[in-house]
Amino acid sequence: MTHGKALILVVVALVAGFGAGFVLRPMIVPMHPVAAAPDDAPSAQYPVAPRSKQYFAAHLDKARQVLAACKDGAVGGDECANAERAVIEADGHDRFKRFMGN
Repeated sequence: MTHGKALILVVVALVAGFGAGFVLRPMIVPMHPVAAAPDDAPSAQYPVAPRSKQYFAAHLDKARQVLAACKDGAVGGDECANAERAVIEADGHDRFKRFMGN
């Protein structure tokens, strides 16, 4: 009989825990909507996500400009890494094409 009571107690505790988790989640990790930046607002208030490697692969001139700014210290973070990866892959692709005679 104690085995059945222990099983019921565990199930009740799990249900209560999951229920509390669903109820308390908005308070623990609040979901804030991303506000659109007005055109006349300064960009320092609205951080811009770094451009992706695919963007820089399509715009190699921008990638090389960002790499130069990264070396000067004007730009940092993921944008530098993404630009560097795109330039390295493009240069490698060009070297491979030259090696193969294309």
